[in-house]
Amino acid sequence: MDLATLLGMLGASGVIIGAIALGGDVMLFINVPSLLIVIGGTAFAVMFRATMGQFIGSFKVAMGAFFSKNVPPQTLIEEAVELANVARKEGILALEGREISHPFLETGIGMCIDGHPPEVVQKVLSKDINLTIQRQEAGYSIFKATGDVAPAMGMIGTLIGLVQMLANMDDPKAIGPAMAVALLTTLYGAVIANAFAIPIAEKLKLRSVEEKLNKSLILESISGIQEGVNPRVLEQMLMTYLPESQRQSANKDG
Repeated sequence: MDLATLLGMLGASGVIIGAIALGGDVMLFINVPSLLIVIGGTAFAVMFRATMGQFIGSFKVAMGAFFSKNVPPQTLIEEAVELANVARKEGILALEGREISHPFLETGIGMCIDGHPPEVVQKVLSKDINLTIQRQEAGYSIFKATGDVAPAMGMIGTLIGLVQMLANMDDPKAIGPAMAVALLTTLYGAVIANAFAIPIAEKLKLRSVEEKLNKSLILESISGIQEGVNPRVLEQMLMTYLPESQRQSANKDG
């Protein structure tokens, strides 16, 4: 579980709910027509933009914002250098059956062991990276679209409420409920967009960038191992994937 995502979601929700609770009757902020307009309208509008598979799959993709599966690049570099040492001393076949932590690295090493030429290995793995990024962008776009549509649906609800209110100015009892719809739909749309949809979209984008970085690092690692690059040289090449501060720390530890 990603602590920043969990704390951020709970903190944002807690502040909003706390402010409502401290202000008086919580039930004043619950309005079924407003919820239908914002939640239902947003869901259908976003569904309209995508395929059914992408829409349903986006809920599974959202779990990537809460559960971090990306291995730290430093760990991957250490493992790649270790594999390079073994391959240089004992040959690439010595890596067969060896436990490898990252599935993408395991796939690449397996292709090398099977004797595929470097250009084929690079082509297959590069295609895997590109297709993975495309799938992640599809999931990210669903939540980005939700962040765009929810406030708009809130505004539509506000207009509906205002029309109802103005059409019943002669009935004082109808003004209150109509005004509630007008105001609450804007509130619901803003909360859904800014406290949930947009943060999830941005976190998924960050996860995608992290995964692309790791897979690019692995791709270069496999290329170096297959070409028999000196492990120390390979390590220096891979260190470029780390921020400057982490490179200095790694060099001190080494």
